[in-house]
Amino acid sequence: MGETRTGGRLLVECLLAQEVRAIFGVPGESYLPVLDALHDEEEAIRLVPNRHEGGAALAAAAWGQLTGEPGIAFVSCGPGAANAAVGVHSAQQDSAPMILFVGQVQTAFRGREAFQEIDIRAMYGGIAKWAVEVDTPERIPELVARAFATAMSGRPGPVVVALPEDVLAAATEVGPGPKARVSRPAPAKRDIEELARLLQEAERPLVIAGGSGWSDIARADLRAFAEGNSLPVLTAFRRQDLLDSDSPSYVGDAGLGKAEAVRELMDSADLVLALGLRFSENVTDGYSRFAVPKMAPVLIHAHASEGELNKIYTADLPIHAAPDHLMAALRHLRIDGRERWVGRTRAARAAYLARNDDLPEPPGKLDLRAVIAHLAGALPPDAIITNGAGNFAIWPNRHLAFRGHQRLVAPQSGAMGFGLPAGIAARIAFPERCTVTFTGDGDLQMVLAELGTAKQAEACPVILLVNNASYGTIRMHQEQQYPGRVIFTDLDNPDFVALAHAYGLHGERVTRTAEFVPAFERTRAAGGGIVELVFPVEAITPRTTLTALREGSG
Repeated sequence: MGETRTGGRLLVECLLAQEVRAIFGVPGESYLPVLDALHDEEEAIRLVPNRHEGGAALAAAAWGQLTGEPGIAFVSCGPGAANAAVGVHSAQQDSAPMILFVGQVQTAFRGREAFQEIDIRAMYGGIAKWAVEVDTPERIPELVARAFATAMSGRPGPVVVALPEDVLAAATEVGPGPKARVSRPAPAKRDIEELARLLQEAERPLVIAGGSGWSDIARADLRAFAEGNSLPVLTAFRRQDLLDSDSPSYVGDAGLGKAEAVRELMDSADLVLALGLRFSENVTDGYSRFAVPKMAPVLIHAHASEGELNKIYTADLPIHAAPDHLMAALRHLRIDGRERWVGRTRAARAAYLARNDDLPEPPGKLDLRAVIAHLAGALPPDAIITNGAGNFAIWPNRHLAFRGHQRLVAPQSGAMGFGLPAGIAARIAFPERCTVTFTGDGDLQMVLAELGTAKQAEACPVILLVNNASYGTIRMHQEQQYPGRVIFTDLDNPDFVALAHAYGLHGERVTRTAEFVPAFERTRAAGGGIVELVFPVEAITPRTTLTALREGSG
């Protein structure tokens, strides 16, 4: 006879076997046996008690994006499962490994619309890589190992595991299985040879890098390959950290609101080398930048998941390879005749460097250009930047350079509220690194209660809150499409500095440019908190105003 343990205890032993370091979540009676087992493992697994299941799931998604390990969240059945959906969807669009464990009603009650019952497989089947319900405690090691492998393999993503109460409470003699390992596809020699041949034939090649699964080594290899061949490199939407902004090959991002020089670069390319990215709406300008399904330029598309190859655009050369293996194979590749690309790359680089030169003077007393300029010089080379969704994100996403090992953790899904949970996750995963979270007044209030999580976990980032008393992105679209007919976008906001103090956090309000640097440095020295940047909604983007949009000149 082996050792007897509950299903809950067995699950925790499986998490230990998978080397889980932290769990985000909201406690629930549906998984009490798990919580009881975690009581004995507080030194090994850190529990982060969130205030809302959405915040927990977003933090887990950010953890996966930042570390490459599955972010783990636990929520209860019914409302908890529903609230966590935003994080699962974000992980799916971010290609971030994540596992959401959901308490479930007893198996004998299933199908009767029991209290808080939800069909997890039906609910999450369309946005998770896999959704499963454990039916016996004996299958917990098998299904947990598969969940981790599924979350990390191919194109990483979220997995949802439902845990019926009776399965967690039942006794079993089964023990945990081994740590799950996943294989990473590597390019074939003939693929690299054909890639070299196609590049050599190109006159105007363009590299677009994106996706997930990039290690620091892969990033360094990308730089060596690009610079060694004088290739211009664009990064995909919110993936600006893949290539050091100081690289002579870095020429900007192919995200929302592309610069004219970026559009021209994409339109004139006769070869596109797509590394790791999925061809999203934002990269392709609504699938209009390149013709579907066969784009005019030669397409070499490399991805860790064969399901992304030929998914939208038919590739002339599809390469099934993960970033690490692919870039290791390309690092030392040098193309004959690469000198002919130097002029085009230099011109594109010059256009990128001039991106801030013609920014207009903003209305109001606070200049966000000065904020970005200070951060560019003050942030350490391993700083982590997080943000949610809104026009405020244009500043860090478009105008802040990413150097060294700095990371950008931001939602491909455009999920409002992502920034603060992501900042908390970053502080817990890498407490020694400086973390700065950009957020807006509408964005922050989606997850405002997570300030309590940040305080309790002693993991508050430096929160730069751009407060324009508006849902700015929607206001911008209203002014463009329905001038003078603004509705439903104004916000009557609380006193954010007082709220920070109420949560026991440092808080300061900045209304003038000269006030920012000392406020930022004091907040950083305090271990995090809120720096509220009072900014007029009239300055709706770095390049235009509401008045200009309304008059059709913006």
